Amino acid sequence: MRPVPANAAATRGPGRPAAATREQVLDRALYRYLRGQRVDIRAIAAELGLGRATIHRWFGTREALIGEVVVLAAEPVLEAARSGARGRGGPALLETFDRFNRSLADAPALRRFVEQEREAALRIITSRGGIVQPRIVAMITDLIEEEVRAGTYEPPVEPSTLGYAIVRLAEAFLFNDAALGSRGDLDRLKAVEAALLDVALPPGE
Repeated sequence: MRPVPANAAATRGPGRPAAATREQVLDRALYRYLRGQRVDIRAIAAELGLGRATIHRWFGTREALIGEVVVLAAEPVLEAARSGARGRGGPALLETFDRFNRSLADAPALRRFVEQEREAALRIITSRGGIVQPRIVAMITDLIEEEVRAGTYEPPVEPSTLGYAIVRLAEAFLFNDAALGSRGDLDRLKAVEAALLDVALPPGE
């Protein structure tokens, strides 16, 4: 969890408990999600001494809170995928997205969430009007635009369109059954992403 500021005690009146923050709610929800526990607003409110109405005021619905948590969990996974990819340009983008997809497919927390709450999970993750898909599209688009700005990649279509297509394609392959994508699904996904990016697959793939 994120550390509480060292001066927190000095900023509240004597004898009054520190008011929990929106960030602390996210921390508790993320802690539960990563351990395969249900993200339960009632339980989180009780742990933090908050009213459920406060959490709903901050996040709207339980699904919106979980959406924020899924994005928080995905951000370092995408960062690690990009750090592990070699080189620049289209081949690096393809390797980044392939690493990201395989990491998501192997993520125990995401797998448990999809298995335990499949309908809600798919709605939260793949809805265009939700939190997760637009944020992931923005993250993928940022990576594409970074290569464009560096002069190392010329996308076949506008970066935001390509970013959206990459994410929607991954959703179709990753969430096409009762569990996350299989090895065969991910291999096919990489081949189609290569075509979208207009990048040749590495030899032997």
